[in-house]
Amino acid sequence: MTETQKSATLSLNGETYELPIFSPTAGPDVLDIRKLYAQAGVFTYDPGFTSTASCDSTITYIDGGKGELLHRGYPIDQLASKSHYLEVCYLLLYGELPTAAQLEDFETRVTRHTMVHEQMHNFFRGFRRDAHPMATLVGVVGAMSAFYHDSLDVTDPWQREVAAVRLIAKLPTIAAMAYKYSIGQPFVYPKNDLDYSANFLHMCFSVPSEEYHVNPILSRAMDRIFILHADHEQNASTSTVRLASSSGANPFACIAAGIACLWGPAHGGANQACLEMLKEIGSVDRIPEFIERAKDKNDPFRLMGFGHRVYKNTDPRAKVLKQSADEVLELLGVEDNPLLQVAKELEQTALNDPYFIEKKLFPNVDFYSGIILEAMGFPTSMFTPIFALSRTVGWISQWKEMIADPQNKIGRPRQLYLGETMRDYTDIEKR
Repeated sequence: MTETQKSATLSLNGETYELPIFSPTAGPDVLDIRKLYAQAGVFTYDPGFTSTASCDSTITYIDGGKGELLHRGYPIDQLASKSHYLEVCYLLLYGELPTAAQLEDFETRVTRHTMVHEQMHNFFRGFRRDAHPMATLVGVVGAMSAFYHDSLDVTDPWQREVAAVRLIAKLPTIAAMAYKYSIGQPFVYPKNDLDYSANFLHMCFSVPSEEYHVNPILSRAMDRIFILHADHEQNASTSTVRLASSSGANPFACIAAGIACLWGPAHGGANQACLEMLKEIGSVDRIPEFIERAKDKNDPFRLMGFGHRVYKNTDPRAKVLKQSADEVLELLGVEDNPLLQVAKELEQTALNDPYFIEKKLFPNVDFYSGIILEAMGFPTSMFTPIFALSRTVGWISQWKEMIADPQNKIGRPRQLYLGETMRDYTDIEKR
């Protein structure tokens, strides 16, 4: 971020104020309003912070108009097709793609931290048997601070590093344990001879009484889901992690806060909402009816999994995941699954309908990830936990960047107050 020679002039009550302009390496210029209140006595008003840059960052850049997503400058489609999740984790954490030696060291460190403290099993057993896996995830991740005391000091760079590796390594184990607990099956320990994605599938779907071999097509699809959800700029959950960390909270508490925010149906629950919509449609012959409803402005029905708030063209992640969805459905078939039949037919209908083409309502990453996870056998309750473990590295990267920023200060948004002005207390007998 560099300050340009340009500035904006604000005229207010007969006074003028010069607002410096910063130019990013990509994206629109940014007005610096940090001194506006001190100089002019006014706040800015921006509900949802949709026009406010809350920080400067070097990690992820999105150009919604072009349908572009870059991690440290690398396009997401290149990373998803040529890389794998732990290499992308390294890139997000450290800023550059690793050498072979660096990647091997990083993978080894992550692999050796996949087990959780044995006493943490007691936390799972304290939840009701029908607890939502996200409820379990929020509680258990927050409880990690009670077990890993040697990585709580956010002022120590080494402890921050240890916490980062632990969270990336243990989130798949915790998510798989939450799933196993919810279906009444025994926990499955991680296996160090499996890669990150294959290990997660093994912990979710294997049982002690049988051998389980992870299909490489499913493992690759899972890895792509992880990559495509790894980070997404200053979204709601990432901003929550940053706001929590601005107080100096420990890393496990900050990530638990991010998980809690992600649980919201408008954020991490979008792929679950997409599958629920497919269930509502029910059968292929009802698709035209719902297509017409989606076009009707007076009908509250909306097609979930189509279009995106940020991407005004196409979702670059969806292009990549469509390939994996096709591979998975070819492997597992859709003939015996009416839900997947509806998904495939709805996709083709929307891609060829002039209304959806004109409105740029293309299938997004949530549409395809939901299809893949459903085909793999995951219940919809596991969709958001999988999103959470994927996004953990993004949260940690943003957290580390913020902690190391000399401009870091505790977050304190202001408000447009519309309540009562000062009034005197009235005794209860006079009310």
